[in-house]
Amino acid sequence: MFEIRFTETVAAPAEKVWQVLLDTAHYAEWNPFIVACESSFVVGEPIVMQVQLLPSRCISQTETIRANTAVEYLEYGIQLPLGLLASSRQHRLTALDNSSCRYESVFILRGALSPLVRLLLGKHLARGFQGMTRGLVRRAEALT
Repeated sequence: MFEIRFTETVAAPAEKVWQVLLDTAHYAEWNPFIVACESSFVVGEPIVMQVQLLPSRCISQTETIRANTAVEYLEYGIQLPLGLLASSRQHRLTALDNSSCRYESVFILRGALSPLVRLLLGKHLARGFQGMTRGLVRRAEALT
């Protein structure tokens, strides 16, 4: 198993952070990792992302929405056959009070190919998820 986790306290209400997270039309303005995204965020539906994984290369990534509990939890991922690779991307929000919350970004890879992915792309994934986390926080706080 390979896991990347970032947790930030946000000086904005959870509702504002959730709004930014679901406003895919503006991802390019704040998100250095997922520069474009389309999804209905309905469980079972796709999420199609343009991911800036390497500095010189943007890749298309399609995953499936697995869970969506408004203003609390969003999860999506992939599942390759034969247990070769499974991913879980989780966004967790916890209200601290009316004007702040905790945002937790979690990425988990499992399966036979996860050690290879970690070796080849681990540092790029960590950099990307950290950039997305920081960008989300800055954007939500700026809009508050």
